[in-house]
Amino acid sequence: MSDNYDVAVIGSGPGGYVCAIRAAQLGLSVVCIDKRGSHGGTCLNVGCIPSKALLHASELFIEKNKFSSMGIETDNVSLNLETMMKYKDDGVQGNVKGIDFLFKKNKIENFYGEAKIISPNKLAIKSNDGEDKEIECKNIVIATGSVSSSLPGIEISGEKIISSTEALSLNAVPNKLVVVGGGYIGLELGSVWSRLGSDVSVIEYLDRITPGMDSEISANLEKILTKQGLKFSLNSEVTTIDENNSGAVVTIKNRENSDEQNIEADIVLVSTGRKPYIENLFGDGVNLDLTETGFIKTDTHLRTSLDGVWAIGDVVEGPMLAHKAEEEGIAVAELIAGKPGHVNYDIIPSVIYTSPEVASVGMTEEQLKENSIKYSVGKFPFLANGRAKVNNTTEGFVKILSSSETDQILGVHIIGDQAGNMIGEASVAMEFEATSEDLARICHAHPTLSEAIKEAALSVDGRALHM
Repeated sequence: MSDNYDVAVIGSGPGGYVCAIRAAQLGLSVVCIDKRGSHGGTCLNVGCIPSKALLHASELFIEKNKFSSMGIETDNVSLNLETMMKYKDDGVQGNVKGIDFLFKKNKIENFYGEAKIISPNKLAIKSNDGEDKEIECKNIVIATGSVSSSLPGIEISGEKIISSTEALSLNAVPNKLVVVGGGYIGLELGSVWSRLGSDVSVIEYLDRITPGMDSEISANLEKILTKQGLKFSLNSEVTTIDENNSGAVVTIKNRENSDEQNIEADIVLVSTGRKPYIENLFGDGVNLDLTETGFIKTDTHLRTSLDGVWAIGDVVEGPMLAHKAEEEGIAVAELIAGKPGHVNYDIIPSVIYTSPEVASVGMTEEQLKENSIKYSVGKFPFLANGRAKVNNTTEGFVKILSSSETDQILGVHIIGDQAGNMIGEASVAMEFEATSEDLARICHAHPTLSEAIKEAALSVDGRALHM
């Protein structure tokens, strides 16, 4: 290992490892330090990848209920949770090893240990194997990500009161699971365990789930998940969670009438958000400006208040999304190399991987109204889409919002099967400032679910063909 680098990246999650690879591609000497002992950060190890493995497996498991209607006769379909967890773990390891390969290919040095910034151009590294080292670096990129947060006065023990990390590795299906928080993490993991047999209740402080999503999409998702068996207590504040030998008791108070009730559970999943992880990152005398909420302050080019120190991903403000971190990592690497680097924060898609999926990019109707922007709406239901009909995936719709004055697309919201894949088309269209008319005139393959996007674009002008 060298003692001097052009770039030192702290953290090898999606933002960090992508930043390291791009910097190496641009001819810079790069080292990446990660304390976990494996690459990929939260996303690959205990987040995006393992959760999607369990979502996929549990969705296939519950699909058995539809087999007979398609002429597929099955007997004695059962759950082997241990094997499902191994399937999940194998998928994680495959992805982690992929980063190992990419680091070797791009001649990136990596170090497993805890890095501390002792000056703008120097790191002290405490190795996981006990070796201490200091390195010089012209640039430091902070990509340390985030950790689960809890409610005031409620401690996540990892036993009966758990975070998303433990929810990915339960060794038995809980009879009763209470999910605190109706955001994407809680809904995804709640869906997994509901499909595998848990009685799932979701407690949400606000008056609707998925805060920040388009409210019409949110309302439809709640209806669909309720049909699937999830129970929702909205406008409800969790006041206490008492852990005991058999489980936990959650006390909630209705925010409208102050009525209280206790809910018993085998497991309580606290999914009330995440917070930036910067613990033990700064040495004595190293002061870096933070926001009031604990994020690292940066300028529009992701520079921190210390010269030569940059920050990306969940430690800076903005949506805590892996692909947002990746784009920031690429931008920072290019800026360090003297090239233009840019992230368009107005066009960052988000996806909730429930069944059906929810995907959005751009502004919601509520945001357009708040900003007094005149807009038109085009919608098309999957119930009228030929491929969705034969696939028996007719729940949901596509919703396109465009300017009433210019017809430029301002937001696209999809609830339906494969919404996460389809939102990419909308992102491309919006990046190139397309209008709904542009999207409506693009030939879409038939029969595909993406035809619903074309029909929604036609619907903006009242011209939907199949509705």
